[in-house]
Amino acid sequence: MNLEQLRSFVEVARFGNFTRAAEELYLAQPSLSRQIAALEQDLGAELFHRARGGSTLTVAGESLLPLARRMLADAESVRRELAELAGLERGRVRLGATPTLCISLVAEVLSTFHAEHPAIELHLSEQGSRALLDQLAGGELDLALVTTTDATAPGRFTVTPLLVEELVVVSSAAAPPVTSRATISLAEVARLPQVVFSSTYDLRAATDAAFRAATLEPEVVLEGAEMDAVLRFVERGLGVAIVPALVLIDRPGLRAVRLAERALDRTISLARPADVAPTAAVEVMRRTIAAEATAFAARAGETMRVAQAGDAVGDA
Repeated sequence: MNLEQLRSFVEVARFGNFTRAAEELYLAQPSLSRQIAALEQDLGAELFHRARGGSTLTVAGESLLPLARRMLADAESVRRELAELAGLERGRVRLGATPTLCISLVAEVLSTFHAEHPAIELHLSEQGSRALLDQLAGGELDLALVTTTDATAPGRFTVTPLLVEELVVVSSAAAPPVTSRATISLAEVARLPQVVFSSTYDLRAATDAAFRAATLEPEVVLEGAEMDAVLRFVERGLGVAIVPALVLIDRPGLRAVRLAERALDRTISLARPADVAPTAAVEVMRRTIAAEATAFAARAGETMRVAQAGDAVGDA
């Protein structure tokens, strides 16, 4: 007795007709009849009264029907559970990322992941790195793409560096270049009108620290904007901004120049709880993120590279 025989039996019982059951199962009627005959032989009892007007269940068939349905349902439950374990048909991934990464790397990651695994639920939290790590520690996230790990405690998270990217100076592509050279110094940037981020951004703290270290006072024309707004304001010519190289991909309205001082870079890392084994769906998401990060590095050229084992985790 096998599942195919039981499935055939249930369908014949449902339709009361071998021909209609064979059509439903996409089987030739002789094949279906052989399956039922083999099942009857295995059980030592006839299951159907066969007549020209249709087929009805015998007493033995009536006894088998609820058992067969239950066995088929159990088999389907097993199949679904195994599919879930493989991360193919069901599951959930709760991903956190900074605003910068949400409009660049994460957009590509989620697009690729959803195309390959459309049944997996996706939840996204867009926060600063420290808030994301708090959510990760509280069990609210499975993975977090962060740009600083100042808040981590030893053994609390597993943190994998993915990318190291430079911070570059962007201006409107419709305006003249801010310099004719390949790089620009912080002193020159300080004299240009700048659009700067909210004080909650780790990026803002890094750029402020760089200007202080060089004893420079930047000329700020607008303060407190979020990433997408900063980029739009720069595109409109309101001023320049210091941004991660990652956000420039597919932004033809912006022109970028590298900083002469290469100290302004940051490491993008993937963090997960150290004491929680990832589900299959989370592991698939982790691999997708790693692959997309490598692809981004290839597209970005010299301003970005794949992180190496010795790279610091969280420098900006």
